[in-house]
Amino acid sequence: MVVPELRPWRAARPQVERIANAVRPRLARTVTAVKPRAARLRRALASRSSHLPRPRAVGTWQYTAGAVTAGLALAAGVVTVAGPWDANGQRTAERDRAIALERSGGADHGGAGTTAGAPRPAPSAAPVLVGLDGATAAVGTKKAAPGGKPLPDVLGPLLDAPALGDGHAAAVVDMTTGKRLYGTDSGEALTPASTTKIATAVAALSALGPDHRFTTRTALEPDTGELVLVGGGDPTLTARKDAGGWAGLRQLASGTAEALKRRGIHKITLSYDTTLFTGPALHPIGVNDNLAPVSALTADEGRTDDSTSGPAPRVSDPAQDAATKFAGFLKDAGITTTSPGPSKASTRAQGLATVSSPPLSDIVERMLTNSDNDIAETLARQTALASGRPGSFDGGAEAISARLTKLGLPMTGASFHDGSGLNRDDRLTPDLLTGLLATAGDPIRPGLRPVLTGLPVAGFTGTLTSRYADGAAGVVRAKTGTLTGVNTLAGTVVDADGRLLAFAFMASGTADPQAAQAALDKAASALAGCGCG
Repeated sequence: MVVPELRPWRAARPQVERIANAVRPRLARTVTAVKPRAARLRRALASRSSHLPRPRAVGTWQYTAGAVTAGLALAAGVVTVAGPWDANGQRTAERDRAIALERSGGADHGGAGTTAGAPRPAPSAAPVLVGLDGATAAVGTKKAAPGGKPLPDVLGPLLDAPALGDGHAAAVVDMTTGKRLYGTDSGEALTPASTTKIATAVAALSALGPDHRFTTRTALEPDTGELVLVGGGDPTLTARKDAGGWAGLRQLASGTAEALKRRGIHKITLSYDTTLFTGPALHPIGVNDNLAPVSALTADEGRTDDSTSGPAPRVSDPAQDAATKFAGFLKDAGITTTSPGPSKASTRAQGLATVSSPPLSDIVERMLTNSDNDIAETLARQTALASGRPGSFDGGAEAISARLTKLGLPMTGASFHDGSGLNRDDRLTPDLLTGLLATAGDPIRPGLRPVLTGLPVAGFTGTLTSRYADGAAGVVRAKTGTLTGVNTLAGTVVDADGRLLAFAFMASGTADPQAAQAALDKAASALAGCGCG
């Protein structure tokens, strides 16, 4: 017969288990100590009772002995409820967990089981945080010894390195207090290169929100019977067979084909609509492997190879390219189309199918980690549209500036001409860059947090994957910026005092980009290892 567990016991069981957890070691020791005495007492009682001629009243000491024995039995029963014990009175599971917590790393720590060429597993942090490359410079939680160098004495010589050219500016801010800890020409506006993307990210998230998605759709014109592929300005739309979590052009074609077949349509005129964006599609830098012509309809950023980031040859007309691929996918699904051409969907067009991008938070992270120029220019236009401005280079630049001004950021000297930082006429200051990072970390603005989580991790991700081989790998998180004669670095780091700092280092007139990058990385590593006041 199975006896059901009583309801009061079910309710009390968690509390009993917690009590048992607390008293187990003492109970175990008590049981061990009392067991011999209890045995002797039991033998004495047995011997005494055999000589008794008749029953008699039980004495106080007998009640005491019986109570002790019963209490120990009850305690042992309660303890048993909570699980197995080993010979030392310690619960086996607790012992195993304690041992596990004392280990220095996981199963893959140290590279065990990692195949050649595979990504390195994330290492476990040491009790005191150090550079993940094993650098001896402390990047820990202990404060610097009294009399340690002030921050200007640490950073000044490093930022005066000849490799950083004829002009540099820098700022360091405590992100918790907002206090500026270091500044040299921090209000000077210099060419920011790709650190401009930090501003673009803050503006886009502020205007649209982290959960916003971009939608690409198809529509059927009721009068002409024309099928229109309508670009929604999704910079991550992909024609690849494996969409990888992004909006898929193949999926859109499949949904569209099903909708047409339900209407008995198997042959149709195909057009595409890119009117969401306006103005010049070609960036002022001209035809360039770093950026395709900006269009509201594009697949895989117009890349002509299998790459997903970095420079690559691009198609001259991304919308035409995407529509042609879409026509091919429709054909595979049993729908024949004409050669696609530009058009505009009317307000009377009937929706057929849609695909949407991941949330903007994911797109911003991808933009920052990979320094993706195509995403940056699209987000600048989307910010413009959300702000009531034209979706163009000029509209995007104006909208970014307006959004940052509204956030109360220091805009003196700042000038925007695009969203990617490829335009050499862009101007930002170290004060603005550190202000952007501090604003993104503000607890009252959680929607801006992807700006921080998207920053490349030194030695591990994005544009910092191959940097910091002899510095604070895994500790520095920063956005890089590189143009001919320009090198910048802006991001966050936890210093030796445990403070989260935002920093921005900007250099112009650099002659050797590799040497300049190394100098900036050295400065960031020194900041991480400094317990400076």
